[in-house]
Amino acid sequence: MTEAALIDALLTFLQRQDTTDDDFNRLALAIFAYQFEHNTPYRRFAMQRGRTPFTVKNWRAIPAIPITAFKDLTLSCHATDDVEAVFMTSGTTGTVKGRSYHPTLDVWKCSMAQNFRQRFMVGEERIRMGILFPDNRALPNSSLANYLTLAVEKFGTAESEVLLDDSGIAMDRLFAALEQAEARAEPYALLGASYSFVHLLDELQRQGRHFTLPMGSRILDTGGFKGQSREIEAEQFYAELSAALGVPRTHCINMYGMTELSSQFYDDGNVACPSVKSGPHWIRTRVVNPLTGEEVPEGEMGVLVHHDLAHFNSVSALLTEDAGRAVAGGFHLLGRVTGADAKGCSLAMEEFLAAAQGAV
Repeated sequence: MTEAALIDALLTFLQRQDTTDDDFNRLALAIFAYQFEHNTPYRRFAMQRGRTPFTVKNWRAIPAIPITAFKDLTLSCHATDDVEAVFMTSGTTGTVKGRSYHPTLDVWKCSMAQNFRQRFMVGEERIRMGILFPDNRALPNSSLANYLTLAVEKFGTAESEVLLDDSGIAMDRLFAALEQAEARAEPYALLGASYSFVHLLDELQRQGRHFTLPMGSRILDTGGFKGQSREIEAEQFYAELSAALGVPRTHCINMYGMTELSSQFYDDGNVACPSVKSGPHWIRTRVVNPLTGEEVPEGEMGVLVHHDLAHFNSVSALLTEDAGRAVAGGFHLLGRVTGADAKGCSLAMEEFLAAAQGAV
C-alpha cells in the first residue's frame, strides 16, 4: 500500500462510526506491513522477534517499540527532510528530545478533532475557551501546543484566547473572562497543562477568591506537574478545582496523550480517582509484563502498550513507561513504572536498540 492510499484509508476509518474488531485488525496489519517495509530500524527489530507481515495475523502480535527509542533513533517511513511537522518531547528528563515526524497533519488533525468532539465537546458545538498553555506559534514543535491551537480553531468561539503573559498565566485577564462567563451565564472551558491549574489554584487561594461557572462549563488538564508546580494527589486536585471554579467533577476531564502517538485518551470526569481512560475506535491498549511482553490478567498492574493506527508514519505499537491496569471500559493510569516493571522497560529498550542498530 502506498502512503497516499494508506492516508485515504485512515481518514475514512477514523470518520466511520460502525467499525468492527475485524476492520481494526485488517487496517492494523496493513499499517504494520507498510511500517515494516519503510522503517528500517523497526523492520530489524521485528525480524529479530520473528515478526513479519507474513507471520503476524493479529494486531496484538505486532511488536511494540519502547517509547524511549524515539530519542535514540529516527523512526519515520517518510523522508524526514520532507515533512509537514516534527513534534518533540518536552525533554524534562534529559537534553535529548524524542521526535515524531508527520509527512502530513491531516490524519493527526482528524484524529484529534473526531475524538475531542466526542469526548470533550459533548452537548456543545463551540464554547469560549481559555488556554493556559502557549499556542503553536510560540511552540511549533509541541504536540500539546498544536492540540490546543486546533481545539480553539475547530471548537472555540471568537472570544477564545491564550491567557499567558511574560510572567506566566495572565491572572487579571483570566479572572475577567471567568467573571464575564458568570455574568453572561454562558458555559466556559479552561484547558491547559495540569501544573498551570495548580498555579491558578494557588493564586485563587492567595486572593481568597472562587468562581461558580455556568452549567455546561468544563475543564481539561493534561500532562501532570513535571516539576513546574507543587505535586497534588488526583483526589485533592480535582476536589480543589471543582470547588474553586464551580465546575462539577463530572466535567473535570483529564486527557492522556504523548508526542509519540497521534491520538489521545480521555476519561469521563474525575468523580472517582483513578478515573477510567479510554480511546477512540482506532486505538487499542494492552497491559503487559515488560519482561515477557505477555498480557497480564484484567485488574493486575502492568505496563501500557498502545496500538494507535493514526500514528502511521512511525510505529503504531508503543511500549510506554506508564503503569496501568485494564478495567471495564478502558484502563486506569497509575503513574510511571517502578521496580521490576521499570527494569523490564529498560531491558526492552536495550533489546530494541541491539536489534534496530544491527545489520539485517
